Amino acid sequence: MTKLVDQETGRTCMLRFFDERNGNRGNLNRQEFLRIAGLSALAGTGWRSAGAADGGKDSGNSSSGVRRAKSVIVVFASGGQSQLEMWDPKPEAPLEVRGAFAPISSAVPGTILSEHLPRVARLADKYTLVRTMSHADMDHGSAVYLSLTGNYHARISSNPEAKPTDLPSLMSIYQRLRPSDGTIAPAVLVNGPIIVAPQDIAPGQFGGLLGRDFDPMFVGNVNTDTVAVPGLVSQPELPSVRIRERERLLAAIDRSLRSQESNTRMTDLDGQYRKAFELLADPRTREAFDLSAEPDPLRRRYGRHRAGQACLLARRLAEAGVPLITVIWNHQSRGQDLHPEDDEFYGWDTHNDIFDVLQNHLLPRFDQSFSALLEDLESRGMMDDTLVICMSEFGRAPLVALERTFAGASPGRKHWPAAYSILMAGAGVSRGKVVGKTDRYGGYPASESYGPWDIAATIFAALGISRDDHYLDPLSRPYPVTVGSPISAVYSGS
Repeated sequence: MTKLVDQETGRTCMLRFFDERNGNRGNLNRQEFLRIAGLSALAGTGWRSAGAADGGKDSGNSSSGVRRAKSVIVVFASGGQSQLEMWDPKPEAPLEVRGAFAPISSAVPGTILSEHLPRVARLADKYTLVRTMSHADMDHGSAVYLSLTGNYHARISSNPEAKPTDLPSLMSIYQRLRPSDGTIAPAVLVNGPIIVAPQDIAPGQFGGLLGRDFDPMFVGNVNTDTVAVPGLVSQPELPSVRIRERERLLAAIDRSLRSQESNTRMTDLDGQYRKAFELLADPRTREAFDLSAEPDPLRRRYGRHRAGQACLLARRLAEAGVPLITVIWNHQSRGQDLHPEDDEFYGWDTHNDIFDVLQNHLLPRFDQSFSALLEDLESRGMMDDTLVICMSEFGRAPLVALERTFAGASPGRKHWPAAYSILMAGAGVSRGKVVGKTDRYGGYPASESYGPWDIAATIFAALGISRDDHYLDPLSRPYPVTVGSPISAVYSGS
């Protein structure tokens, strides 16, 4: 434990550090998950919540101060972006707190960002920074769950496996309430799933207690083919009549297998395959996923790598009418230990080597691609009705130190959920604003704080769903869509 005292306020900051805990290893096969989940268009079926009896439309968003959006794009930086090296520099703090990077001025007088975010800094008059996000979960798996569901996991500060009894992701709740929304799907997760230490699929990304039918549509690495989902490419030798023949053959095989035994996995597969055939039959889907339709200079502007092309696909999906899109940046929270030679595997979990990893592997790509997304949305007139949120599961500790239990020869920062930053833009969000202030070490909020539950409430409000609404599980038990309140401060004073 390290104690720091804020000389301005006299407040004592107790810096408690915890090593990552592996927790229970999940038994979900990642390759099988990607093969099956990547097929699904995932429209809701069957029962509906009482709150959605009229389609779940909410006309009361004016009271929350949140403007209605056609689409919400969440850029989720798994692993934990450092607020001190990116969004909330503390140049007056001691070296062991402020770190090695210098701040730079942004397009908004008085607002500074990291020197390694020059493009994002030039766009500061187009977004709002919220610097006082805060919660109590210290580890990746459960904190990802908290971030993507808006609720604490039962095993706080751990790496639990994904279970059918989990609360559903925000994407799944939206599909539950609005099963017919979106020309392709109500919700799509791009460049996932999120892999946390050691190599487990994080909970909170799925339908949970709503069932597999409410998993969001998963799309993996979109930088490997011209079409982001290769299975959507029309094959000249496979006309529609042959697709239907294959569908009937698959149905016959499934019926035969079910006559021999009851098999839950086969039931899951049936729904996934059915939806895959629906995708194949819809030309709008193929067009939305066809990245080759974009000019090559624009693709280069986003960056010809996984996260960059995922951001470009997110913009295309928003154009195509998908209401809720989550882009994972990067899919590995800490893949650099396994593949230090490949930038695609670097994650934001920078226990050691933080300055080298950020300066040479993560920040240049992020600055390029995230700024491209904001500029592209603005140039197309989409910022007025597209809400963009950039967030992590937590931040990094306000003390630079070398951790002997992690790979790397130079110091880094541990997990820190007590204070971190998010960025919000579009759909009525104030431009050029900073909400909240942290203490001089960036360790604790010095003004009103917000949590992941409030992000959830903001997302739902932007999509026309009231925070007072609820959904039903398969046993008709009601659950609130959120326990938070919309972050109205980012909308006031526009």
